[in-house]
Amino acid sequence: MLQVNNATKELAMVGEEISHELGAKMIKDFQDANPNDKTGNYIGRSILESILAQPDCMGICFYNAINEMGEKTLVYVGVDGNEKVITEYVGINAAGKLVKQKGIVADRGGKPPSNDDEKSWWEWLFDII
Repeated sequence: MLQVNNATKELAMVGEEISHELGAKMIKDFQDANPNDKTGNYIGRSILESILAQPDCMGICFYNAINEMGEKTLVYVGVDGNEKVITEYVGINAAGKLVKQKGIVADRGGKPPSNDDEKSWWEWLFDII
């Protein structure tokens, strides 16, 4: 039987839900302090699920980065139960053989969603709370 140690369970539990008010305040505080900075990144479900589906993946680490066009972005990778970036893992190919596969390194997020042309998405969130 597979045993999961407490440290691994704790890694999978990092992060927590916060209130709308606190989230909006944190975003507004950042934007007020950095008015010319990028407001955020949008990341689709498909790539997040692919990263999390890697064997022993307990979560995702987001790294601040600069893309090829000199723009701020995020690079995101899976993290295993030993708090290590998943650089490779053993998978099964189409012939049913075990093969080493590279861990997923992702980018290409998009612009955060907006609810109307007048306000950014964080301003909209702040208005509804």
